[in-house]
Amino acid sequence: MSTDDAVRELLLVMPRIIGRIKKIAVPEPLRSAELAPRHLSLLSLLLLDGPQTVSQLADRLELAPTTVSLIVGDLSRKGVLDRREDEDDRRRRIVDIASDVRPAVEAWLQPGAAAWRTALAPLSPAEQRLVVDAFLAYEAATGVTAEDG
Repeated sequence: MSTDDAVRELLLVMPRIIGRIKKIAVPEPLRSAELAPRHLSLLSLLLLDGPQTVSQLADRLELAPTTVSLIVGDLSRKGVLDRREDEDDRRRRIVDIASDVRPAVEAWLQPGAAAWRTALAPLSPAEQRLVVDAFLAYEAATGVTAEDG
C-alpha cells in the first residue's frame, strides 16, 4: 500500500468514526455537566487507572496543573468527580469519579476502550506503539493541542 492509498483510506474512515462517536448520547446523569473532549480524557484516565492526584492527571493529560485543577473543581461542583484527602499526605487531594455517576461513565466510555482493545489485540507491542505514535503524529501535524480540547 502506498502512502497516498493509506491516506485515502484514512480520510474515508475518520469521518465515519467521528460521526459514530458524535452520535453516542451523553448519559442523562452527565448531560448538565457540559462535557468537553478534555473532560472525557480525564474521565477515561480515572476509569482506566483509578483515582489520581491533580498532578498525576496533569502529567497524563499534558496540561498545566492549574488547568486540571480548574477542570476538577468544575466537575466536582457538578457532582461528576469527588475529591478527598490523600491518606498518606493530607496536603494532597485524590480525584475520582463520583460513585453515583460511575455506572453512567462506565457504560458510556467502556465501549470505546473495548473497541480499541479489539483493534489493538492482534498487534505486537511494537505495532501497538506504532499505531499510537501515528495518531500522535497526526495530532501534531494538525496543530491541535491538548489545551484545545
